[in-house]
Amino acid sequence: MDVYQKTSRWKWYLGVLGLIITLSPLFYANHLANNLASREKTHTELLVRTLEEIVVNADLDIDVTFHQEVLNKLSDIRVVTINLNGDVGLHNYPEPIDTQAVLARVKSSGIVPLTSPDYQAIYWEYPAILTQISYLPLIQMLLLLAYVAIGYSVFNLSRKEEQNRVWVGMAKETAHQLGTPISGIMGWIEALKTDEDDQAVREEIIAHMEQDVSKLQQVSDRFSKIGSVPELSPTGIKAECTAALDYIKPRAGRKIRFQGPEEPEHDYRVMLNTNLFSWVLENLLRNALDAMEGVGTISISVFRDENLICVDISDTGKGIPAGKWETIFRPGYSTKLRGWGLGLSLAKRIIENYHNGKIYVRDSDPERGTTFRIELKEIQA
Repeated sequence: MDVYQKTSRWKWYLGVLGLIITLSPLFYANHLANNLASREKTHTELLVRTLEEIVVNADLDIDVTFHQEVLNKLSDIRVVTINLNGDVGLHNYPEPIDTQAVLARVKSSGIVPLTSPDYQAIYWEYPAILTQISYLPLIQMLLLLAYVAIGYSVFNLSRKEEQNRVWVGMAKETAHQLGTPISGIMGWIEALKTDEDDQAVREEIIAHMEQDVSKLQQVSDRFSKIGSVPELSPTGIKAECTAALDYIKPRAGRKIRFQGPEEPEHDYRVMLNTNLFSWVLENLLRNALDAMEGVGTISISVFRDENLICVDISDTGKGIPAGKWETIFRPGYSTKLRGWGLGLSLAKRIIENYHNGKIYVRDSDPERGTTFRIELKEIQA
């Protein structure tokens, strides 16, 4: 299934889930409010019944102490009664109070009054907490919607910024990838103009130009493979490291020294896509050249650590601050005008997503330089 279809479907799922989460407190609070309203109605009936019994018992000279205790327990219930003569009685209201204003308020509240043999109508008012409970879900929903709106805005801005960084990084990385072979070809052309009578030099220059043209084709193939699943094959990893060094050496300054992996009797074999893996090595080597600013040493060492094959690419450049060891792999991160905009992000994707390996900064110090490590699983013979 296309990733955009998946994303769109998940948006609907999350939207429905968010709606359920938002509405659930509303329904639950409404359930609680109904229960409390029913409870208040029952307490009102009990209060009115108690008042009636107090009147009857008082006429019969019967002790009403218990009834008074019940009324004390129901002191938070505010009741408005209208007797058979039309007289209005207020119970549990503070004094003084406007009787007619209270009567008008309870009549307009929508509560259906109770009736009894002694009263035309019995009204009551819900406590303030019941009103607060009924409004709480609405407040919660508004706050949640505000939170979602703010979160979506921040996420949307972050996503757009990430897209911008990727586009800028891709542009920089394209220029970075094409820059080396193009500048090489331009240099060889100038050399041809200078040494046009030396056939041996001409043949050497033409060989280098063919290599740069081949590199341009390789760069085109690399970018065409972004987003697709690459084919991996058993490959000697030391040979790949040596080939990457051989390509970079003639294009580096004269004050740059290179140390390649030792030549063993047999090479370590891992599953590689050689085109993409060489892209990773060239990115790391070019970054090392930029970090050393024309003077220093670049070395590649390959060794086995249990069932892993480790490749260390070291330079004697200016180093990377410890707080940036993870940041440099993010799309768009750059400390200079060219490079490190997307190269290390692509390197991380190539090694970890395509080759099931790992790439990270093993060590970095302003005085000693930087070492990147690549870890891949060895093919068991």
